[in-house]
Amino acid sequence: MLENIAEYQIILASNSPRRKELMSGLDISFEIKTLPDIEEFYPDTLQKEEIPLYLAKLKADAYRTLMQDNTLLITADTIVWLDGKVYGKPENETEAKYMLQQLSGRTHEVFTGVCLTTRQKQKSFFAVSKVGFAVLSEAEIDYYVSKYKPFDKAGAYGVQEWIGYAGVEHLEGSFYNVMGLPVRLLYKYLKEF
Repeated sequence: MLENIAEYQIILASNSPRRKELMSGLDISFEIKTLPDIEEFYPDTLQKEEIPLYLAKLKADAYRTLMQDNTLLITADTIVWLDGKVYGKPENETEAKYMLQQLSGRTHEVFTGVCLTTRQKQKSFFAVSKVGFAVLSEAEIDYYVSKYKPFDKAGAYGVQEWIGYAGVEHLEGSFYNVMGLPVRLLYKYLKEF
């Protein structure tokens, strides 16, 4: 499959074990490369999907000098959005618990922006999923945060972990997008690239 991109060396620029796992599911040969300390700042005027799209492009720009003529770079960023506010990765246990308290009993949106970059062109796209949480008790939140330590996850949760089994009441859109990479959409754009 995807003979159209066979001549490219595909690089997934991500530290995320979930993105690596999801990318592997597409049966595409790729390698992982990561640069340390890419500052993930964005203008505070950005809303919803604009934020992860901006950050995915920012990450791609950081790799430009390392790219060869046959490099196809894939960068992505995921945020949780609720009440006009971004829930990124929590910095500590207190922040993780606060985020989960805010998400408890409510429906939020998960946006992932993806950027496909070569030396010649760049294509960006995003996916959105709606996730509805059951009301989570303080004990459930404490248990999840202390056992799973979700400090590398937007919104302080991994849908594929205990909290997804115990707390997610409904999900509209791509499950894999909530994990961090909308693979069906990625496959579609790779076919067209």
